Amino acid sequence: MKILAFETSCDETSCAVIENGRKILSNIISTQVDIHRKFGGVVPEIASRHHIEDILPVAIEALEQAQVDWKDIDAIAVTEGPGLVGALLVGVAAAKACAWALNKPLIAVNHMEGHIFANLLQYPDLEPPFLSLVVSGGHTMLVVVEDYNTFKLLGETRDDAAGEAFDKIARVMGYPYPGGPHIDTLAAQGNPDAIPFPIPLQREHDTFDFSFSGLKSAVINYLHTAEMKKQEISKEDVAASFQKTVVNTVVDKTMAALKKTGFKTLTLAGGVAANHGLRQALSLACEKQGIRLCCPDPVLCTDNGAMIGCRAYYMAQAGMYAPLTMNANPRLPFLAEKINND
Repeated sequence: MKILAFETSCDETSCAVIENGRKILSNIISTQVDIHRKFGGVVPEIASRHHIEDILPVAIEALEQAQVDWKDIDAIAVTEGPGLVGALLVGVAAAKACAWALNKPLIAVNHMEGHIFANLLQYPDLEPPFLSLVVSGGHTMLVVVEDYNTFKLLGETRDDAAGEAFDKIARVMGYPYPGGPHIDTLAAQGNPDAIPFPIPLQREHDTFDFSFSGLKSAVINYLHTAEMKKQEISKEDVAASFQKTVVNTVVDKTMAALKKTGFKTLTLAGGVAANHGLRQALSLACEKQGIRLCCPDPVLCTDNGAMIGCRAYYMAQAGMYAPLTMNANPRLPFLAEKINND
C-alpha cells in the first residue's frame, strides 16, 4: 500500500510517499525557517502563503523521488491538527483535492500521533506496546502506546511546553528563531551547575505532568535582573543550567513512568527530541535501567510527511478513513484516556 502524505501544520511544507507503513520512498521537506527568522518566530499568515506556493511542487517532487505516478497511490493522508489553522488548511485542501480527483480514500492524522510513529520508520522491528516521550514546541507528553491505534496519556504539560520554553529563553538572550538549537549549543560549553534554577513541580511526587512556565519566568527574571544591575553573565552557564533543569525534570519523570508501567522500551518523539543534552541524558538513564531507547534521526524529529504517512497506514488497516467533508482542526486534542496516577 502506497500513501501520499501531506504535512503543513506549522512552517514546513512536506510531502512523502510511504509504502506499507514502514518504507520511506520519499520525504520532501520545504522549510520556512529562514523566512521567519527575521520576525523572531513563525508568522501564521506568511506561513500559509508559502505553503500555498510550495505544496504542489513538493508533492510532485515526492512522487518523482519515489518513482511512482499519481495512479500508483492507494490513499491520501494529511495532518488534520493541531497546528496553525491557515497552514493546516493548505494541506487539507490539497489532500482533499487529490483524494477526490484520484478517487482514493482520505486519512486525517493527528500531528502528535505522527511524531510518535516516526520511530516506527527508524526502527523496523519496533512494535507496541511501549512508552513514548513526546517533546515539542507545543507539547510535552508521556504516552502509553498499547497498540497501533490505542493510546493512553500518562502525563502532559500544564502550561508551557519544553520547546516553547527553549525558544523563549533563546529569544530573550538575543538568539534568532528557532532558539532551541542555540540553547543546546551554548549549554555544551557552559557549567550546568552554575545557577540553581527552580525545579518544576518538585513537591508533586504523584504526578507525571510537566510545567515549565515557572522555570521560564525564573530564567527571564535572572537575565533581566543582571541587565538592570549591569552585571556580566555567562550565556553559556545560563543555557547549561536551564537545559539541565529541563532535561533532569523530563528524564526523572520519564524513568518514573517506565518504572510504574513496567515497559522496557521508550521512544522519543517531537522536535525537541533532536536536543543533544536530552538524548544523552535519556541514553545514560535508560542504559542503567536496561531500557531500550529509540530516537529517530533529526530529520524525522522535525515536522515531516513521512511520519504522517506511517501513522496513516495503521489507521487505514483499521478502516479509520475520513470523509471529504473533514476540515482542519487547529486545536485537535490528543484523544487518549488519561491514566490515574494514584
